[in-house]
Amino acid sequence: MNIGNGEKMVAGTWSGPFQVPASIPDRADIVIIGGGIIGVSTAWFLARRGVDVVLCEKGHIAGEQSSRNWGWVRQQGRDPRELPMMIESMRIFRELENEIGESVGFSQGGCLFAARDEKQLSSYHEWLKLVSDYDLDTRVIDANELGRLVSGASVKWLGAMYTPSDGRAEPHKAAPAIARAAIRSGATILTSCAVRGIESSAGTVSAVITEHGPIRTSVVLCAAGAWTSMFCRSLGIAVPQLNVRGTVARTAPTEKILTGNLFDRRLGMRLRDDGGYTVAHGSVLDHGLTPSTFRYAFKFLPALMKEYKVLRLRFGKDFFDELATPKKWALDKESPFEKSRVLNPDPSPGILKGIRRNLDAVFPHMAGVEIVEAWAGIVETSPDVVPMIGEVGDVSGFHIATGFSGHGFGIGPGAGKALAAMLTGDDNSIDLTPFRLSRFFDGSPIRPMSAI
Repeated sequence: MNIGNGEKMVAGTWSGPFQVPASIPDRADIVIIGGGIIGVSTAWFLARRGVDVVLCEKGHIAGEQSSRNWGWVRQQGRDPRELPMMIESMRIFRELENEIGESVGFSQGGCLFAARDEKQLSSYHEWLKLVSDYDLDTRVIDANELGRLVSGASVKWLGAMYTPSDGRAEPHKAAPAIARAAIRSGATILTSCAVRGIESSAGTVSAVITEHGPIRTSVVLCAAGAWTSMFCRSLGIAVPQLNVRGTVARTAPTEKILTGNLFDRRLGMRLRDDGGYTVAHGSVLDHGLTPSTFRYAFKFLPALMKEYKVLRLRFGKDFFDELATPKKWALDKESPFEKSRVLNPDPSPGILKGIRRNLDAVFPHMAGVEIVEAWAGIVETSPDVVPMIGEVGDVSGFHIATGFSGHGFGIGPGAGKALAAMLTGDDNSIDLTPFRLSRFFDGSPIRPMSAI
């Protein structure tokens, strides 16, 4: 499928020259590894508390999945464990542009999960029962109301789950804008600054070792997305995490057919602030088999069984790349993180063809609308499709925040606020216990509810 020659608006986030720091601080109260939406949001909230925080990113801020996702800011359809953090994140998003003085493209245009059959519609009613304790404006609507919210569809949907207060934002704008706000609040953000490992003293973190030298600290947060499992493995910490490739595209500006987000089993799409649409396939998970697939296969079996109809497995380069990556490395030599500054997979040609075909089938009048840009990103997922958050390992002061499973963009600011409270020991109104890593090793049942 031919892609237009439009401006690489989204790809500009990760395709520019790397900015190497002139110097790095000798010490910090807290060091964050990873410059995605989780890392920069945490840095922002820490800096606002007056904490001396340094964020180290090996490549570009939001250079990986944080700028490549669908841009949905949704409460509906989430695992109930995520909802308190997501509700807080929605509150933050509503005030974010006024707080930081920059546009992130946020708008509350609503979120729709359309149903083609009674089984789907019934599942939406079941979800509403699960979250009845939360004050959400979610409801199940009939086909007539759905038709007033979405124009031009050829599909005869039975109805939809609808949350009018759910929103959307522009991923390529949001995390970089929050990073700039963190800097203005006093945070230090270093790009082209890979963290190779940590040092400890008397059972406590004493420093992170970067490619540019050490930074003394007693508290570290690893929010490195798809890289977190590899980093933790070098410390002797098992983090069950697998990666899925997501292929996404955007259209040229066109007529408005909806105001927010729409999910159908053949299509996921949202209105963009430039008048086009971000579009993705509604039912494809693209996973390259790796040694980790087999290492963590039993833990991921419930999620894989839930998604088996839409799972596309590949065997090839991903497997051999992971096999060739060392489990540990010398901290005074180049690490795997410097050898691959940005995970930049090619979009799947087959999935792009499917996106085009499905878009034209669901909205026939959009057949002439050009797809002007396409990209792919790597989504890191956990066995129950819910994040892993908290202090881990035998060394005090080392924490992780990973496994957001494709849901991290919308929940990012809320997670950052909760993580800042956790790292400083302040009162945290959000219980992070359900996200503990140990749930995958202590016999707790692994029950994925939402989809990747």
